[in-house]
Amino acid sequence: MSKYQRPIRLGMVGGGNDAFIGAVHRIAARIDGQYHLIAGALSSTPEKAQASGKALGLKEDRTYDDFKAMAIREARLKDGIEAVAIVTPNHMHMAAAREFLKRGIHVICDKPLTSNLADARTMAQAVEKSKALFILTHNYTGYPLIRQMRDMVTNGDLGEVRIVQVEYSQDWLTEAQPEDNKQAGWRTDPKRAGAGGSTGDIGTHAFNLACFVTGLTPKSLCADLQSFVDGRQVDDNAHVMLRFVEGARGMLWCSQVAPGNENALRLRIYGSKGGIEWDQENPNVMRYTPFGKPTELRTRAGAGFAGQPEHLVRTPGGHPEGYLEGFANIYAEAAIAIRDTQSERSAKSETLLPGLQEGLMGMKFIDACVRSSTRDAAWISLT
Repeated sequence: MSKYQRPIRLGMVGGGNDAFIGAVHRIAARIDGQYHLIAGALSSTPEKAQASGKALGLKEDRTYDDFKAMAIREARLKDGIEAVAIVTPNHMHMAAAREFLKRGIHVICDKPLTSNLADARTMAQAVEKSKALFILTHNYTGYPLIRQMRDMVTNGDLGEVRIVQVEYSQDWLTEAQPEDNKQAGWRTDPKRAGAGGSTGDIGTHAFNLACFVTGLTPKSLCADLQSFVDGRQVDDNAHVMLRFVEGARGMLWCSQVAPGNENALRLRIYGSKGGIEWDQENPNVMRYTPFGKPTELRTRAGAGFAGQPEHLVRTPGGHPEGYLEGFANIYAEAAIAIRDTQSERSAKSETLLPGLQEGLMGMKFIDACVRSSTRDAAWISLT
């Protein structure tokens, strides 16, 4: 992919001043020079939207008070946006995405897909009717070593996968947060985040990563959800057991009340021939242990690292890459897919972009966790 092609014209819904994930999306989009942010409906109030647009250098007439007006006008402009990043709280994903999809504008949406399963199914209908792409930013699938782990499982290096253990633990919600904490406010509000708290916010990342790397099909789960902080209306801790169609068994733990954990996403996979382990807080190193042999440490861009597309690795071995670069890899592959749709080539480039199906499975995961927990951790089907 040439770095000198015209940047894709990008818009953004949400992500105004003080919005953490909006800034992450903008950085990820800029890293490879493949996008140019030119329009936005950046906040829920006109005053904040205009202030945010000005801070980002957007033209006044390309800063909108609401996403519908933005979708209508941008679709009519000769130099209108070609793609939009949706970085709002979960409950707004479906309505915003639908407006852009029906006008042929590609959608890059933050996860989870929506705030509830009913909206997710409505979203699915909009995606299926549109000629535009729908991409879900499960950004951890963009890490180079995660891609290598997936290749190793596919190539049979681990043999038959038997055990999958994944966890994502944080501590930032260990205590009740002040009302002016914007990030905590919507994530702990079931009207905006959905019924799942930690399960929706970080559990979906862990679940998606386990499925992405192993290629296994989830069959059923049982979940024990807790809201440890008094007055909290969504779960802040969850223990989940998983069964896969292929016969493997899994365990998932997600928590936002685990002191000493910042963003501890860890994945361990064990098969009949060996095991692999990876830790997001040290993402440039992977442990691989063939059964009966010494453990090997494999590093991003180091010895034993092979088969990755050039756009996934930007710096030589020993120069760490991490969260922002992994996120940028989703945007890089999204750019490839968007350019493919704009070209007349019949052959499409190979990418591993998460999309509608991953989003629907994530919503089924949240829904099943909540239903299971209310039934004393009963097994719930995911198929």
